[in-house]
Amino acid sequence: MAAEIPTTEPGELIAGDTWQWRKSLPDYPANAVPAWVLTYYLRSPEGEISIVASASGADHAVTVAKATTAGYKAGYYGWDAAVDNGTERHAVGHGAFPVKPDPTKTGSGFDPRSHARKTLEAIEAVIEKRATRDQEEYTIGGRSLKRTPIEELLVFKDRYVAEVAGEDAAAKIAAGLTNPRNVGIRFNRI
Repeated sequence: MAAEIPTTEPGELIAGDTWQWRKSLPDYPANAVPAWVLTYYLRSPEGEISIVASASGADHAVTVAKATTAGYKAGYYGWDAAVDNGTERHAVGHGAFPVKPDPTKTGSGFDPRSHARKTLEAIEAVIEKRATRDQEEYTIGGRSLKRTPIEELLVFKDRYVAEVAGEDAAAKIAAGLTNPRNVGIRFNRI
């Protein structure tokens, strides 16, 4: 059984996978005469990508082969979508999504942790090391060192704890599990 093709732009993409989705644009049907052609323009510091959709009846079908996406660099891409019929062009959407690296080609040095998780772990390590030191700053031989106050580290830690919790919740929802942030309430009749 083939997977159902999404009808919206993806929330994330993976280099090396086949990318597919359909877009229905009733005001700009792909089977009009002249035909409206939908193109996605992806941009990031990692590069630029153009994706041209093909007609599937009145809908626009996006399919990018795995051999093509294997050459795309991982990163966060902003995208704009426009339709063109040869004489007119109209913007029809914009957004952003991450392109994740091909998991079969990441190598042994690949760190799958997000920026938030790496930063949280680094902050926790600093706090742990600081627990045995009481000096916030000191001077030796004309050189001084000033450490970030514990209060500031705790504020940063709280921020990144919340960000990591959000990532974990999103991952659970994407996996079809319940949102751990939802709270169930039961009303009993008396």
